[in-house]
Amino acid sequence: MAPTPIDPITLEILWSRLVAIVDEAAAAFVRTAFSSLVQEANDYAVVLTDSAGRSLAQSSLSIPSFLGTLPRTVRHLLKIFPLESLRPGDVLLTNIPWMGTGHLPDVNMVVPVFRRGRAIAFAAVTSHMPDIGGRMWNAGNRELYEEGLQIPPLKLMDAGKANDTAIAFLRQNVRVPDQMMGDLWGQLTCCHTLSEGVHKMIIDTGVDFDLFGAELRRRSEAAMRAAIRALADGAYATRFECDVGLPEPIVIACKVIVRGGALHIDYTGTTGQLPCSVNSVTSYTYAYSCYGVKSLLSPEVPNNDGSTRPITIFAPEGTVLNPRYPAACSTCGLAGHLLPPAIMRALAPALPGRVLAAPGSPQCSFMVTGEKNARPFAMLNFVSGGMGAGPVQDGPSPMSFPSNLANTPIELIETATPLRVLERSKRRGTGGRGRRRGGDGQRLAFTLTGPSPAVVSFLMSRRRRAAPGLLGGGPGGQGRLRINGRDVDSARHWPLAPGDTVLIETPAGGGYGHRRRARRAAEEP
Repeated sequence: MAPTPIDPITLEILWSRLVAIVDEAAAAFVRTAFSSLVQEANDYAVVLTDSAGRSLAQSSLSIPSFLGTLPRTVRHLLKIFPLESLRPGDVLLTNIPWMGTGHLPDVNMVVPVFRRGRAIAFAAVTSHMPDIGGRMWNAGNRELYEEGLQIPPLKLMDAGKANDTAIAFLRQNVRVPDQMMGDLWGQLTCCHTLSEGVHKMIIDTGVDFDLFGAELRRRSEAAMRAAIRALADGAYATRFECDVGLPEPIVIACKVIVRGGALHIDYTGTTGQLPCSVNSVTSYTYAYSCYGVKSLLSPEVPNNDGSTRPITIFAPEGTVLNPRYPAACSTCGLAGHLLPPAIMRALAPALPGRVLAAPGSPQCSFMVTGEKNARPFAMLNFVSGGMGAGPVQDGPSPMSFPSNLANTPIELIETATPLRVLERSKRRGTGGRGRRRGGDGQRLAFTLTGPSPAVVSFLMSRRRRAAPGLLGGGPGGQGRLRINGRDVDSARHWPLAPGDTVLIETPAGGGYGHRRRARRAAEEP
C-alpha cells in the first residue's frame, strides 16, 4: 500500500520544526566551540541530509558555500564508509578540499542518525578551524602541501570509541591544538543535538522521514524549475577581469544557458589553474554558482537538494574554477566569491530590477600568529568591504557578500592577540556613484604591542581594479594595504615587530544605474 502524501499545511509545520532543530544544533555548536571563527565570525554550517546524502535542511546563519558542499562531503564519505558498514557512535571526518568545502582549514564532521537499527539521516557540520598547520592562509601559497594538514577520510570515533591515534596526530600538526580540538568536540555536540532533535520529531509526529524528505525535495525542485521557466530561454554571458591580490588579474567567463526549466552555467574561457592558492575546486564552484542562481530566482523556497537539482555547471579541468590535485586552494574564496556577482551580471538583461552591482571585496581578512603571555595563538579576522548597490537600495557598508561572515569585533582582537586597534571607521564616500550608491569600505588600523614578534598574512582583492558598477553605475573605491606607511604585497607573509602598524582599507561596492537619469526623473513634475 502506497504511503499517504503529506498535505501542504502539515509539510510546512514539519519543515519549520526541522529548521528549528537544525538551528538549535547550530546554537549548541556556537555555545561549545572554542574559537572566534565560530563564536563571532559565523564561519560554519550545519546541514541535515537523508541517508543518501541529499540535503534536507540547513542552519539559518550558515555560510552559503558550505550548504552546497556538505551534502557532497557526505556522499564522498559514503563511498569509503558504505551505509551498511556504519554503526551508532561512528563519527566521520575529513578536510580534503575536493571532498569538502574547497580548502584545508574547513574540517567536515559527519555523524549517522540511527533509528531502530537503520541509518535514516546524517548530521553534518563544517567549521573553519583557527589553524590547520602549514603556512598561514595566504594567496601566495603555491601547492596544497604548503597549506596545512590533510585529513583523509577517517573515523574520529568508531562505535563510540575515540580514535586516540587520530586525535594525537591532529594535535601534533596545528599551532593551537586546544582550540582546534575544542571546536571539533563542539561539532560533535552539534551533531548529537541534531540527532536527538530528529528522533524527538519522529516520535512526536509519527512522520515517515523518508517520505517527508522526498516531498520536500519534490516541491523545492518544482518551485525552482518554475522560476527558471519564467526566464526567456537563451544564453546570457559575461566576462570580466578581477584583481585578487596577484600581479595579474584573473578572468571569469560565465555563460548562463536557460532551457526548459533547467539552467546550466558554463565557465569555459576562465583563467587557467594558477600556481597559487586562489583556485576553487568544483564543489566550491558549484556551491557558489547555485547560491547565485537561488538568490535571484527562488530565495523564499526551502534550501535542500531539490532546489539545486535543476542547476548544472561546467568548468574545464585545469582552470582556476576546477583545478587538478594538488593545486593550492586555501584562498579559494578570492575566485569563488566572484561567481554570484558574475551570474547576476550575466542575467541582468533577463531580470531587470532584480540584480546587484559587484561587491567591494570577494574576501578581506588577516591572520596573525605568535605568542601572547608565553602561549601560542593563531587568529583569523574578517574585515568586510562594501556591497554593491541594487535597483531599490544603496549597498550596505561594510558587509560580507556573497558570504555572510561577520566582522571580527575589536574587543576580541585585543583580547586574543597582542594587537591594539587604533582605528575602525567607514570609508565614507567610497561607494560607487549611481542612481543607487555602492556600499562604502572600511578602514582598520592596528599595532603590535609586543613584547614578542608576530607574523601576519592577508587576503585582499580589488586593490588595482575597483568593483564595477552595473547599468551605468560607477565603480567602488579600491582597497589599500600598508605596513608602517608603505604599500605591501598581500600575497606574502609579513613579520611584525612590536610597534609596527598595519592599515587595511577594504574596497567599496559598485553603484547601480545612471545618476543623470535619476536626477532627470526627480525633476519631472
